[in-house]
Amino acid sequence: MAMTLAVIIGNRDFFPDRLVTEARSDVLTLFKEMDVEPVMVPEADTKLGSVETWSHAKRCADLFRAHRERIDGVLVTLPNFGDEKGVADTLKLSGLDVPILVQAYPDDLNQLNVERRRDAFCGKVSVCNNLRQYGLPFSLTSLHTDELLSETFREDMADFLAVCRVVRGIRRARIGAVGARPNAFNTTRYSEKLLEAAGVSISTVDLSEVLGNANRIPDNDIRVKSKLDEIKSYADAAAVPSPALVLMAKLAIVLADWMGEYDLQATALQCWSSLQRNYGVNCCTIMSMMSEKLMPSACEVDVAGVVAMHALQLASGRPSALVDWNNNYGKDPNKCVFFHCGNWAKTYLPDVKISTAPILGSTLGEQNTFGAMSGRTPAGPVTFARVTTDDQAGMIRAYVGEGRFTDDPLATFGSRAVVEVPGLQRLLRHVCKNGFEHHVAMNASECADVLAEAFQTYLAWETYLHDGRASCQ
Repeated sequence: MAMTLAVIIGNRDFFPDRLVTEARSDVLTLFKEMDVEPVMVPEADTKLGSVETWSHAKRCADLFRAHRERIDGVLVTLPNFGDEKGVADTLKLSGLDVPILVQAYPDDLNQLNVERRRDAFCGKVSVCNNLRQYGLPFSLTSLHTDELLSETFREDMADFLAVCRVVRGIRRARIGAVGARPNAFNTTRYSEKLLEAAGVSISTVDLSEVLGNANRIPDNDIRVKSKLDEIKSYADAAAVPSPALVLMAKLAIVLADWMGEYDLQATALQCWSSLQRNYGVNCCTIMSMMSEKLMPSACEVDVAGVVAMHALQLASGRPSALVDWNNNYGKDPNKCVFFHCGNWAKTYLPDVKISTAPILGSTLGEQNTFGAMSGRTPAGPVTFARVTTDDQAGMIRAYVGEGRFTDDPLATFGSRAVVEVPGLQRLLRHVCKNGFEHHVAMNASECADVLAEAFQTYLAWETYLHDGRASCQ
């Protein structure tokens, strides 16, 4: 879906008009290339469609207010020094509460004459000073000055659009919590009130209601057959008894109906032990299928965990998974094992099979655990993220970082991966010292900087961005 950005072209009247005209052309070229719809003042409404005076600011703000429901973010472009008050006043009057990216054009050393001089290098500092005074959070480009059509700015724009997706998506997120957390897992406690204050709404349903509705669906219901076909085409189910597959299909139908009724985008499920004792299967396959469809699903009613999964997915456009920081990898201090029994999207498991969960099976009966996904994640990039609600401090905290999946040998079962994270021991010390959960969300992408910017700058969550290059502290 195309995104929409409001555009402010800053201007100072004594700079050449052609700089503004060229910037407008660059905006239109770039936005067409990146499938972004612009909202900006027509050239006839202000001088060349730029913003400088109080009158310009009012006109531009009126336009933005008229389109506020579809505006995902704001690009402020400075083809010259610009007018700091014009930019800040426009944003204040518009009432927009979206990410803002400030870009400034560089001067050409061979054209520092009156006809081509810009001074945007200096003007950007002044604009940012005013935005800070007005209490407006904003983002910066990698280079202090850069052309709109440069490769570096294209990368900055792609990251900024991802930030916009995360901010809008989290502020409007609707999460479903199915059942109570396992009694043994205090670690997955969370505050609905803190999440609601951030825009994340939680709908709940009792697991008994879900299982009761599933049991009332006849085996010969046409929806059961359709879901069975979907399950069998999703992963190798040859080892799964037919009755277990039917139970999975019915469970999937009930969850889909409930999510549709409440417009839910993600779920966190009580995946053990009531499900195995009272229904007779694992829900991992169903959760994996939802995550693969970009409807992330977390185990053990880890609602804060699925918020992190959702954020990663919004940033990258790829499925996320929830994992345990589970095992050391031999004596290598920068490698570990990610594991779950498991519900990872099949994006991570090219050799996936539907199997049982031997660990749960040791106490619940392995015949009651069909539905676990078994496979190994191949080498590639990974971004990890964790969100937690800190009730004692009355705030939401997070950490994010990047590493890589490796092809190192790993002889075990379930959904599994070997991961290398530079500075892993320092990261784990941060996780433990700050009381984060043993779960972490992962995504096969490189988007840690995007999440850190969205979380800290716009959602005001205290966020640790792990840098493996930093020295131990």
